[in-house]
Amino acid sequence: MTRGPFSANTHVHVPPNASSDDTLDSLLAQARTEGLEVIGTSNFFDLQVLPRFVERTRAAGLYPLAGTEVITVDADLEARGWTVNDPQNPGRYYLQGRGLSVALAAAGASPIGQGIRAANDRRAEEQVALMSRLVADAGLPNDVTAAMIAAALAGRSDVPAAWVSLQERHIARAFADLLLGLAPGDRVTVLGRLIGASTDIPDAGDLQNALRAALLKHGRPAFVADSPVPFADGVAHVLALGGIPTYCAVGDGATPICDYEAPAVDLARRIRDAGFHAAELITVRNTRTCVEEYVAAFLDAGLIVMAGSEHNTPNRLPLALTCVDGPIPEAAAAAFQEGTAIVAAHQALVAAGEAGFVDGAGDLVDGGRRTELAGHGRDLIAAALA
Repeated sequence: MTRGPFSANTHVHVPPNASSDDTLDSLLAQARTEGLEVIGTSNFFDLQVLPRFVERTRAAGLYPLAGTEVITVDADLEARGWTVNDPQNPGRYYLQGRGLSVALAAAGASPIGQGIRAANDRRAEEQVALMSRLVADAGLPNDVTAAMIAAALAGRSDVPAAWVSLQERHIARAFADLLLGLAPGDRVTVLGRLIGASTDIPDAGDLQNALRAALLKHGRPAFVADSPVPFADGVAHVLALGGIPTYCAVGDGATPICDYEAPAVDLARRIRDAGFHAAELITVRNTRTCVEEYVAAFLDAGLIVMAGSEHNTPNRLPLALTCVDGPIPEAAAAAFQEGTAIVAAHQALVAAGEAGFVDGAGDLVDGGRRTELAGHGRDLIAAALA
């Protein structure tokens, strides 16, 4: 068995989450075309798609990693006015879970996760009702409901409607599609009343983005506050699903860099002190210099590190990872491979009822066993790709 280098992306939102693709099979086909070999999910709210994701990813000749993303808030940092990894909302903490137990996640084994989905569904219903009235008042009568949007999304994504928990991007798309059914002149009239547009927006992706920015975001007429869970509850949710709590850094993808994340050595210390043993970067929004700096700081702090692309917008970006200004630096690429392999090993061991990288309390098992688990993970990936 050859343990050669592999191409990985550990942070991808797959349908029915808001994604660059309507179907899982389309996304996996893109991954194969681009030479990707390991792909990991990071879906919000509902994780019932994970068994299908694992089955179809393996059938496509790729290695699947199961993950999630949880919107949390750190009350102390919020009170201080500090941004964490959301540049717009102080205290908002986007928490990742990597290497989940697929069985536990699909079964909804975390009561906290059930509450997260219920709160999001209530929010979506309120936002759809507000959007429907705004669009009608602008001259386009409609009877759009959250259930209708969920049913249409389920049909496009070929999933049961019960797997759908609507996000802002889904809502924006539904009303964009409604507007695109108008003649251009009529659409300009409605858009002028609705968002103050003076010209037509005929592109579907551009129209979705325009509606979301003008109507659904904070301070806009269809905005409804979300319900982030306390940070500790988010961590408990990830651990209940057998996963590794992971910090996702924005880095220089934000200007200025978030308070919590500067400088990189302080970020590494802060997340280590918060109990993290893993970190992640979305390299497509970072410079090579930033990636080098943050990866070095994470490694020096004893963390493993991974990389992803999100893929939660209408734009169909590459899945194969780069930095904003060029290829991923060699040392960082090696660190991402080690981290990905350890997550693969953790996921497989936990599924077999054995100890992984961290235990149920989030503590390292036997000091983390980095070399052992990295080797085991590389063997699992190599065997699956053979």
